[in-house]
Amino acid sequence: MTIAKLTNSGQVAIPLEIIQWLKLQPGDSIDFVIGSDGKVYLQPGKIDVRELSGMLYEEGRKAVSLEEMDGAISECAPMSENSIF
Repeated sequence: MTIAKLTNSGQVAIPLEIIQWLKLQPGDSIDFVIGSDGKVYLQPGKIDVRELSGMLYEEGRKAVSLEEMDGAISECAPMSENSIF
């Protein structure tokens, strides 16, 4: 069990073991959730999808058409009988 202390200003330093387990980085948000069991859970904050804009951009790389994407997907993930597509 990892223990941390609450400061007079209400702050808690998250132990390194927990930071590494959750793969947290400086600036990440953290959600504190009170479960139905009365326990408090700590989890990485949700990411706003707008923060991902441009993440895959590479200068000089040709854009891929929807048809090319569909073809690549169908090559890697053949249809199953439970498929919705």
